[in-house]
Amino acid sequence: MSPTRRSILTPGALARVIAGWGFFVLLQLSGSLLAPPVSSPLLVGALVVIVGVILYAATGVVRQAERLAHRLGDPYGSLVLTLSIVVIEVVLISAVMLGPGEHATIARDSVMAVAMIILNLVIGLCLLVGGLKHGDMAHNRTGTSNYLALLVVLSALAFVLPAALGTDGAYQPWQEISIIAVTVAIYAFFLYRQTGAQAVDFTEVDPRLRPGPETAARETTTRPSLRSVLAEHRTEILARLALLVITVVPIVVLSHDMASLLDDGLGRVGAPPALAGALIAAIVFLPESLTALRAALAGEIQRVSNLCHGALVSTVGLTIPAILVIGLLTDQTVVLAESPANLVLLGITLGLSLTTFASSRVTSIHGAAHLVIFAAYGITVFS
Repeated sequence: MSPTRRSILTPGALARVIAGWGFFVLLQLSGSLLAPPVSSPLLVGALVVIVGVILYAATGVVRQAERLAHRLGDPYGSLVLTLSIVVIEVVLISAVMLGPGEHATIARDSVMAVAMIILNLVIGLCLLVGGLKHGDMAHNRTGTSNYLALLVVLSALAFVLPAALGTDGAYQPWQEISIIAVTVAIYAFFLYRQTGAQAVDFTEVDPRLRPGPETAARETTTRPSLRSVLAEHRTEILARLALLVITVVPIVVLSHDMASLLDDGLGRVGAPPALAGALIAAIVFLPESLTALRAALAGEIQRVSNLCHGALVSTVGLTIPAILVIGLLTDQTVVLAESPANLVLLGITLGLSLTTFASSRVTSIHGAAHLVIFAAYGITVFS
């Protein structure tokens, strides 16, 4: 094994892969044993072990994501982690849609839970801990504004317009085709600009994270292009990317597999069904959340935006078209219109996000405000 691969396939990295996939295989072999209903002690024990394995595997994802971000630089490094998790999540939701049963609201419920968790809980924690440690933190307002502009548009197409234009909260078939086309077009255009001419809009601008004028000038002239980095470090990048995906897959699959156990357990204690979806969404995006928190502790607030806002843009931009296509092909109704309470919370969240990141510097107070809105979302879930 070459030194490069030896530094990537460390004992710890291999142990996390084995733990994630090994426990997944074990769950499949013991499927009948854990098929609800099961005894309460077995149910609690299984959930504790699953969450423990997910947390253990998630630390490996975070490490690989950080190495890739360091090698590729932002926004490319953050985009790799974001797309790897979001694409797998889209595949899982699509698999549920193609399976037996009625799943008319799965896309709406999943994306809404992800939106509230990312925009309020994760970003709120990041701004709070980052602000307490570093004080006011500067971010790249142009890049963040691009994210939020897309989130306003995509959220309106996904959750608001179906109630006004559709029937019983669902678009009509000809409307679905139009929504698919414009959603895919704007998302593809965003990726094209983000990874091309506007890549600089998604880099750190905080003076504490940037070198002095002379060093910056030298780095500008000597910094290699993305193409040259890929050519020089192709083996390392491909190996880390493959290891990241291999480690992410069991996290998402285990989160999906434990949905039935969560539904059973929460049903026994009288918790609302929506709570299970929110918990699963939080676990699925756990690697990205941990990476964002580490970036906040390092004062890299633009990377927090790239990870969080970028994840939500990708989630809406990929999930909604995929589910609508499946609905058209299988003649299933896809209900996207949200409840009035959730629409109010979504509007407040987007408005608060625009206010927070319109400032040249974000603070811990901004973070506390976002956490209050997440608490309000929790109240609506239990109501």
